[in-house]
Amino acid sequence: MSDTSRSSSLDPAIAARLKRSADGLVPAIAQQYDTGEVLMLGWMDDEALHRTLTTGRCTYWSRSRREYWVKGDTSGHFQHVKSVALDCDADTVLVQVDQVGAACHTGARTCFDADQLPVISPAA
Repeated sequence: MSDTSRSSSLDPAIAARLKRSADGLVPAIAQQYDTGEVLMLGWMDDEALHRTLTTGRCTYWSRSRREYWVKGDTSGHFQHVKSVALDCDADTVLVQVDQVGAACHTGARTCFDADQLPVISPAA
């Protein structure tokens, strides 16, 4: 769990709007800015969002490692931020990025292309 009690440099007006989970995180969806392709889902706390907004590189909170990670620092598969938006409830962040290389830790372009589920359409 991230330490949300520590000081963050996130704009107080943005911080006041965010609706966080019990562990102080918000889901962050990374989307390719020019195609609309959904690339991955990560987690951000206030500090990760601040770093993303101010560096132009996506920073996430790793729930398993319990530390910040900047997408691409170890893999070379960078996410260059084009825009950031909150959804209507301010409980999800949409980060439009220019993805360099694979977004998924498996090496795939997106985390959402390997396991397509069947959709059963109801009778009209």
